[in-house]
Formats: sequence, C-alpha cells, structure tokens
Amino acid sequence: MFERFLGAFTASGSREVIAPSQATVGAWLEAAGGLSFDGGLYRVHTKASAIASDALVRHAYPEFAGRLACFGYDWLGRQFATDTGSGTSDDPEVVLFEPGTGEALEIPVPFSLFHDEELVDFGEEALARSFFEQWRRSGGEAPELSECVGYKRPLFLGGEDTVANLEVSDLDAYWTIMGQFRLQVQGLPEGASITGVVRDQSSSGR
Repeated sequence: MFERFLGAFTASGSREVIAPSQATVGAWLEAAGGLSFDGGLYRVHTKASAIASDALVRHAYPEFAGRLACFGYDWLGRQFATDTGSGTSDDPEVVLFEPGTGEALEIPVPFSLFHDEELVDFGEEALARSFFEQWRRSGGEAPELSECVGYKRPLFLGGEDTVANLEVSDLDAYWTIMGQFRLQVQGLPEGASITGVVRDQSSSGR
C-alpha cells in the first residue's frame, strides 16, 4: 500500500516517507502529513489542517456533513476526502471537492487503492497535471502548503478554465469565498447573477 505512489511521486524536502502498514487516513497522515509531492502538484494534510479543511468543505457542501474526512489536496485547492456514505465502513471511497466548479465528484475507488491506482494511473484526470505544467511554464509559482492556485472568477460563475484566470491564493480564504458563492447560487435559475458576497466571519480557519 502506497508503494506505487511513493515510487512515482517525489516528496519535497529530505524527510523520508515510509509507507504505513495500514491503509487508513490516520496512518497516512502520520506517515506523510504536511508533505508536498511533485513540486506542489499534490499535498497531504496534517491532522490539524485536515480538521480545518473538513470544516471548510462541510460549510461549502452541507449535504456531506458528517460523512467526510479530508486527507489531501491538489495545487488547485481541490480537496480529497473519504466519504462514509460510499464504500465500506473500514475502507470508504473518495470524493473530490472542487471549489472552482462548485462540484463534488465521486471517485469509485476505496481509500486503500486511491494513491496507488487513481493518482498513479489517472494522475492527469485526478490532479490536472498538464494544466499545472502549463501554469508553471507561464511563470506561475508553485503554491505553498497554505496556498492554492485558484480561479479569479470561478467556473460556475462564468470564469474561463485558462491559466489567465488563475492566481495564487490563500487556501482557507479561497475556500471560504468559493464556498459562500456556491451556497448563494444553489437553487438560482440559470443565468441569474450575483452582485456580491458577504463573508461569514465565523468560518473556520487553518
């Protein structure tokens, strides 16, 4: 477990990552929490940042309240979480939460196989690797652990899926704003516009 992933992805820094003997979120965070892989393409949560991200995702996607446990996130700020509503109780499947599109995409792969299969064999689809490389070639910086490369105008509000519509943002602030936008557009008729957003100061931070 995790051997294929660790063989295919390069961790930042000099810290040695030893594959955990158990394929659980807790064991993975203990082994690789706080590390960035392939220059910021994919990052693993610490226990503290996982809890903070659970709260941010839960606020933006209240329909998943009580079901999710974040364990990783990519350069676009998209959160990967286990979902106790799918899979088995001891090996739940994974959901990808996309703040820029307002979507939650179910990945029909259990957590135990997610890193070794989904990220290794389908890294383009899961992590938008070529888009990341395009961003870097354009002069864009690799995000720090507390940052993401977010959309200036989210796609669900008419933004374009292009490098020109990207900027480095604080991860928590980006999720707070995108989450509030998502909640405001829920149930609105197609073509309706939002003139502003009121930030909820009670939203959890990292």
